[in-house]
Amino acid sequence: MENNKTKDDNKLINRMSNQDFKTSNPIDNPRIMPLNTRTSANRLYSGYTHSNNKITDINYNEIINTLNSTFINQTDPISLFYLIHNQVCSKIGINFSALGIYNQNSNYINVKLIDKTGSSYNSMIMLNDDNVVARAFESKQIITTTDSSYLKLNYLSNISNLPTNIIPLNALGECLGVIIFSDNNNNQFFEIYKLIANYFAIFYKNRQLTDLVDRNTDTDSLTGLSNHKKLQEDLAHEITQCLNNDKQLAFCIFDIGNISEINNELGHAKGDAVIKEVAKKIKKNVRNTDILGRYGGDEIAIIMPDTSEEEAKYVCEFLLYNLSCTMFDDLGQLKFSCGISLLPQSTNKQDKLTILAEQALYISKSKRSQSGQSEIVSTNDFNFWDDEALKCFAQVLTKKHASIGVNIEEELIKQFHNEKIISNEHLLDVVSSLANTIDAKDTYTKGHSAAVSRYSEALARAINLPANEVERIKLGALLHDIGKIGIPEHVLRKPTMLSDDEWSIMKQHPSIGADKVLKPNKSLHDLIPMVKYHHEHIDGSGYPYGLKGDEIPLSARIVAVADAFHALISDRPYRKGLSVTKACEILKMGAGMQWDKELVRQFIIIAPSLATNI
Repeated sequence: MENNKTKDDNKLINRMSNQDFKTSNPIDNPRIMPLNTRTSANRLYSGYTHSNNKITDINYNEIINTLNSTFINQTDPISLFYLIHNQVCSKIGINFSALGIYNQNSNYINVKLIDKTGSSYNSMIMLNDDNVVARAFESKQIITTTDSSYLKLNYLSNISNLPTNIIPLNALGECLGVIIFSDNNNNQFFEIYKLIANYFAIFYKNRQLTDLVDRNTDTDSLTGLSNHKKLQEDLAHEITQCLNNDKQLAFCIFDIGNISEINNELGHAKGDAVIKEVAKKIKKNVRNTDILGRYGGDEIAIIMPDTSEEEAKYVCEFLLYNLSCTMFDDLGQLKFSCGISLLPQSTNKQDKLTILAEQALYISKSKRSQSGQSEIVSTNDFNFWDDEALKCFAQVLTKKHASIGVNIEEELIKQFHNEKIISNEHLLDVVSSLANTIDAKDTYTKGHSAAVSRYSEALARAINLPANEVERIKLGALLHDIGKIGIPEHVLRKPTMLSDDEWSIMKQHPSIGADKVLKPNKSLHDLIPMVKYHHEHIDGSGYPYGLKGDEIPLSARIVAVADAFHALISDRPYRKGLSVTKACEILKMGAGMQWDKELVRQFIIIAPSLATNI
């Protein structure tokens, strides 16, 4: 069986080989091993079969050619260093090699060492230390030593007389760090080590410069349009101008249909050619006042200052017409989606403007997949609370949450509070959509809110409550779990028993629903008792306030029975749903303690007929 430490070493190497390049110090990593630590042997990167005796049978041309191929085929400094170590071990045989990169921000050299067995070590050397590595770096001169204590690695301190060459990585008059080689061959390969150091320094400097150019450029290299950073800067400027001058603005995003399939089937070069040609066509046919930029991989955005919704749609339709005339070999006619958001009608904030444009784009994509035709959708073309619109809104915020810090639950609450309710039917639609969205957070309770609403309505009718009270209970039951909007998904979706801490979090949802969602909206105040008290028990053992008996509002007691019944007959990760008969037996056992005894009696009578609708 493979040693666990060896597995960890392999994971470390793979992670380093795939990590993004960072100019400050490619060795820096928050998960790096502590000082004076080591990992066990990793033979993928070792020369463990070689001895330390002087090697005479060396093909220098082969060594140079191998190293040359290694440099040409790499783009990441860390993976390059590992490969160099591997090559030097296999061709020459060394005690160890090390790479030390200077961290300018913290003024230290971070050293990664690999020995001849492939074991790796990490050490940090401050420049203000009296250390031979620091001296080589600061003097930009090669230093040869036989004392290994400078590396501050305990395992090396007991091994004396290790001939070691500390070679500065000098490029364009700057020292970037050091590279270290230790062997027992009387400096037979000294010139090769210097050659490696020179090439590595040039390689690393080029990577720094390339990264700097990539960060500072405003132009997308493929399309010639503004890149995403410049596009956002231009959008911020135009929004300010339009708001200051009381003008409108349209923000449009075009998406190329099936670009992922093109990349998969015909290669990324073909996909890039399509994106480039589409960008060229759009640039040629927009107005002089429009501002273009590459928004995403296959998305091109247009900022349209001083433009109404009608004008924006006209321009987009004109662009789609011209794009439809563009034919590609092996592809035929491409299909496009377009989403439009409007300032100030949709919002006057930049983050929201881009989010709503993406939501419209997602809806456009859905329409395109159904119709097979290119589609244009603006934020005025759909009801935010439609199921499809909500789904698209969630997709956008899920994708963007990490970068913009916008939380979908918070946004839904804001939209809910800002919604202008025009009728009871409209209110029911909005509440239903919101409840469905909350249910969707918990894969095991899908449809729970609607079912509890239906059961509560039936129980309210069974005890002959007035029609207006029945409607109020129906609506309140639909929102009874609305507070789960503030419960973390790792708690809500946990498939096993909750810990005490997790349970204390879960018990907050009645108060969250009442205070955060319903209380700010005066028209919903009469629903608060059902949301706030549906987990109170007749004997006072419930939560969050420990109410008992008639202290608990009748509407909340009704919802509590309906809620418990649906929970009992529904599948859970830890059990299958119970039968109606078994669920009713449990309700009877808890009558007078957890639930209202008379309500349980009435509910058991109607339960069989309700179950047919489950």
